[in-house]
Amino acid sequence: MTLLRGKTVVVTGAGHGLGRAYAFACAAAGARVVVNDVDAEAAAAVAAEVGGVAEPGSVGDWSVAERLVATACRRYHGIHGLIANAGVTRLAAPWDLGEADLRRIAEVNVLGTQFCATHAMRAMVRQGAGGSIVTVVSGARFGIPGMSAYGASKGAVAAMTAGWALDGAPHGIRVNAVSPLALTDMAAVDARPDRPVLGPPEDVAPVVVALLSDATRGVTGRIVRYDGSELSVYGPEGPRRLGAARDAGTIAALLR
Repeated sequence: MTLLRGKTVVVTGAGHGLGRAYAFACAAAGARVVVNDVDAEAAAAVAAEVGGVAEPGSVGDWSVAERLVATACRRYHGIHGLIANAGVTRLAAPWDLGEADLRRIAEVNVLGTQFCATHAMRAMVRQGAGGSIVTVVSGARFGIPGMSAYGASKGAVAAMTAGWALDGAPHGIRVNAVSPLALTDMAAVDARPDRPVLGPPEDVAPVVVALLSDATRGVTGRIVRYDGSELSVYGPEGPRRLGAARDAGTIAALLR
């Protein structure tokens, strides 16, 4: 698959879980990948496997976010895509959360996403060739017990995604969000008995490849839900099923 051939993509939180799967999927689709994670060893390992470059650090640090984009531009002569995946949570009642917990969730999930997207969009505007940004949201924004702070942070990301899509449109910059359903360490925190059976992160990675590719040119401002087989988009009335899909090409066709 060569949907991303010739493109450079920055993936945050790519040392483990969904981010790791996204990095591998992008590389398999032909992209050059800048791998970020707060775990430097994990970032280096993934970068070595996908043939990319590692840039460790917390995206909640403005200078780290700036460096990620600068590395893409310096090493690969530009940036075409960003997957703002890095995120943290803590399962706890609101009265059991401390200042440090709340700050960490806000700094990584909200500011980290905003910092990375800001630097990526600046570079894309300067390059004058457009680009694609994919953020990551969650059903927790609608309310899950013990995840109010995390849900609030993902609600903020959804709002930023909608605004950025409008801001970026005149410059050819597309901004969409994914709401993935996969079995990860973070998903395991939410152990509700009514949760559907989830597949591995690799099952949902094709959705980000589709959104980063030119096959979804014109698709922007969407929140896309994907579980590895069923694709839906969120509107004011809730999720709307688009159909079954297991590969990036089919996903792109359904989104168009």
